[in-house]
Amino acid sequence: MTESGAVAALRFVTAQDVQIEELPWGPHEWLCRPGLTDARDLLLVRVRMPPGTGHAFHRHPAMEEIIYVISGTAEQWVDTERRELGPGDIAHIPKDVVHGTYNAGDDTLIFLAILSPAIFEGPALVDVSGEAPWSTLRS
Repeated sequence: MTESGAVAALRFVTAQDVQIEELPWGPHEWLCRPGLTDARDLLLVRVRMPPGTGHAFHRHPAMEEIIYVISGTAEQWVDTERRELGPGDIAHIPKDVVHGTYNAGDDTLIFLAILSPAIFEGPALVDVSGEAPWSTLRS
């Protein structure tokens, strides 16, 4: 804690420090974000996506993203291009490009998402899964 009583930003984040956010497509384990660290340019989250789930088509107007698969199989979309990614594979998503990540296997898909910047104006995410062509792309 600082002298004012505020929690000091961390330089080292341990398993006990991780901030967990429960989302429909699996728990997000925040490892680096403002309020946890002093990061202004980077966000890092580990996602554990159960079988049969996915983060439907969306875009990040102000952020670019890298998805790095740790284990499992991802059905990864970047714009209208689809690839299956396995451990050690990445996808780079430029700023404001529509993308989606789905668990394509029988095991929990675990991946890291690295986004930048951490501080920006406007919405972090815009869901486009109900819009054409995204609403019919996977059918």
